[in-house]
Amino acid sequence: MYTLIDGKKVAAEIKNEIAIEVAKLRNERKKVPHLAAIFVGDDTSSQTYVANKVKDCNEVGFRSTLVKFENDIPESVLLDKIAELNNDDDIDGFIVQLPLPDHISENKVIESIDPSKDADGFHPVNLGKMVIGLPGFLPATPYGIVELIKRYKIETSGRKCVVIGRSNIVGRPVSILLSQKGMDATVTVVHSRTKNIKDIVKEADIIIAAMGSPSFVTADMVKEGAVVIDVGTTRINAPGTKTGFKLAGDVDFENVAPKCSFITPVPGGVGPMTRVSLLRNTLMAARNRK
Repeated sequence: MYTLIDGKKVAAEIKNEIAIEVAKLRNERKKVPHLAAIFVGDDTSSQTYVANKVKDCNEVGFRSTLVKFENDIPESVLLDKIAELNNDDDIDGFIVQLPLPDHISENKVIESIDPSKDADGFHPVNLGKMVIGLPGFLPATPYGIVELIKRYKIETSGRKCVVIGRSNIVGRPVSILLSQKGMDATVTVVHSRTKNIKDIVKEADIIIAAMGSPSFVTADMVKEGAVVIDVGTTRINAPGTKTGFKLAGDVDFENVAPKCSFITPVPGGVGPMTRVSLLRNTLMAARNRK
């Protein structure tokens, strides 16, 4: 029988730990952390995600600011706003919600964020620190994945890990974190151009599925006793539901789960951990700014 990795439960535990620390800051009359978010456009799933981030801040006692822009905002105006937040001493950390409209360069936006306020952990300076093992802000989703693995006491040392997907937001950074000293996994990254993916994945003790392809990982790709972390969150039509859609993971959960030792659900697995990792990065930023 598999163990369900409950991201909601772990995220709630971490939020409680953060809230205790924030309450202590308030009692000592010290500045509480302040997280800002910039949201461009009207993407429904991004709106929900940003709203949840604001809710998370309220739950742990952070201050939060939400800055909204229309889809047609000039890139220069967005960059000016980022510069303003960079120079605002009251803001400890901030994020620019991705994806952005096509006329705005995501790389230019990410590189314009002050690395010391980079709550998402996407800036090249922070990614570089991560690669060589220096303290810094970790990308939120990989940070959350590693924390789930640690809190469920899943053995990684010497185990074969296959990461499906090579994005700069999840696949690449999580492969680096899992191979570093302390985690010590032997990591293989596969992607859309990899030959014989099924054979490679079937050798894995730990599978991190982050390709964004619903039900890509099927039961015949998973060996008995494997640990499966599903990062996929694709919206698919679901007539008859309240919203008309549902979130689908990269793993065929129903058929894969019986073969696993541990597995994350979608939703309720990695997603809550991504959000709580933003809080952890912001708390670190606030500590660093004292």
